[in-house]
Amino acid sequence: MGLNVPPTVSRMRPSRPRPYCVARRAFNPAPLLAASLLGLAVLLGLPDLSRADTGPRVLALGDSLTAGYGLAPDDSFPAQLEAALRRAGIQARVVNGGVSGDTSAGGLARLDWLLAEKPDLVIVELGANDGLRGLDPASTRDNLDRILARFKQDGVAVLLTGMRAPPNLGREYGDAFAALYADLARRYGAAFYPFFLDGVVADPALNQQDGIHPNAHGVAEIVARMLPLVVATLKGVGG
Repeated sequence: MGLNVPPTVSRMRPSRPRPYCVARRAFNPAPLLAASLLGLAVLLGLPDLSRADTGPRVLALGDSLTAGYGLAPDDSFPAQLEAALRRAGIQARVVNGGVSGDTSAGGLARLDWLLAEKPDLVIVELGANDGLRGLDPASTRDNLDRILARFKQDGVAVLLTGMRAPPNLGREYGDAFAALYADLARRYGAAFYPFFLDGVVADPALNQQDGIHPNAHGVAEIVARMLPLVVATLKGVGG
């Protein structure tokens, strides 16, 4: 004997479930990821290389002297250099790639991230902490050599700034330390500024209380002295 099924039931068909992408808007992780990376960069004190600029981009790669230790952000070397370049008619952006306490080895380790967007010019200010720690000048030379070689490989212009070792390490050490900068500048054809702290070192009016780091006036003096070379170097690379 057959089963009597009501006509209305026999005509019913199972409904298909709606796809999740139709029922709900598809999740796009890209904006969240970008915001997370930007937040991480801020927390680590790393420069933000995401903004687009029409003028030349200058990367200031260095230690606390570049980072602006003890200073307001607008008084740091990169900020004051950018302002000076713009007053000179060059709409450059200067990226602060300084990390306080960094050695030449630390700068070398950060190159991949810093060069992600190919700056037009890199100002290399490294080695002060190598000297303060009495590290072998041969090691400092090797690190800076590898940094300059990488820039040359990537086709990036370089302005290398020299540094001096503390006098208590002796004349032999000091001579070897100072000489490595000029030698590397010649080897790679880099623009060369012999001493980053020229005109500022040992002047109480231009330094913070520690006698090591320039104050805002000291940074302004450094920028004023270095500006002509930065401008000439940028013109040489078409900036």
